[in-house]
Amino acid sequence: MTSETLSSETLTRKPRLRRAQKVTAAKTWLNTLVMAVVALVFTFPFIWMFFSALKPESEVFSAKPSFIGSEVKWSNFADAWTLVPFGRFIFNGFFVAIMGALLSVIVAVLSAYAFSRLRFKYRDRLFLLYVLTLVLPQEVLVVPLFIMMNQLGLVDTYAALIIPFAFTAFGTFLLRQFFLTIPIEFEEAALIDGASRFRTLWSVLLPQLTAPLSVLGVFSFVGYYNSYLWPLIIINSQELATVPLGLSMFTGEHGTQWSLMMAASTLAIIPSLIIVAVLQRQLIKGVALGGFGGR
Repeated sequence: MTSETLSSETLTRKPRLRRAQKVTAAKTWLNTLVMAVVALVFTFPFIWMFFSALKPESEVFSAKPSFIGSEVKWSNFADAWTLVPFGRFIFNGFFVAIMGALLSVIVAVLSAYAFSRLRFKYRDRLFLLYVLTLVLPQEVLVVPLFIMMNQLGLVDTYAALIIPFAFTAFGTFLLRQFFLTIPIEFEEAALIDGASRFRTLWSVLLPQLTAPLSVLGVFSFVGYYNSYLWPLIIINSQELATVPLGLSMFTGEHGTQWSLMMAASTLAIIPSLIIVAVLQRQLIKGVALGGFGGR
């Protein structure tokens, strides 16, 4: 191949490379634009809620909607905090959500390990029945659960808020699928070296499940933190009320104090935002890996 041929190929290759780079840059900008629009659509209700919390009460539902009211009332946040014991409600919600998430993860790990690694009669049929409980709505379960909690003397307690919904099949199903993706040889090697099943679970299997455990923990936390129907039924005292019950207290006989409710709602989402921000990498990794494989 002569030098003239090489030079001609180089000259024709450069424009193609430039066009490819331009196409790649255009696709990148288009993807960024689409993602920004989608992010704006999903965050717009929260943005509107925040600015509504800063408006005077009479302007929240004004005829001419606007982000900024005639005055910026930061005092709405202080009023929402002091009108009802909202700090107590956030503490209750945070405590119940943390303890409920921990219990849900522990139950899910043990049950998922049993259904994926242990061999016993009717294992798969029992797992199928367990998963079928997911089709039961919460409204169907609250009455028998309330009767059971009443017979145990747990009505109007933290235990009644935490225990009943820690034994759901979602976490078991999710973690079982991840357990099935881990080669059985890892566990067999640990058992041959003398490790017990619990030691194998703790030292060999769980370190490989940090992402799905984070996903399950966040889902459980948000579920407990945002639960309204069950706390409404099982809690009688204001001292144990959670955030959703606290928000309902801004609605009274004379109407709803919308500006204070928007301020309280803004304060209420802060714990969830902190949890998601701290575990963001693990959440992305867990969603990317997916929990519905298996072998």
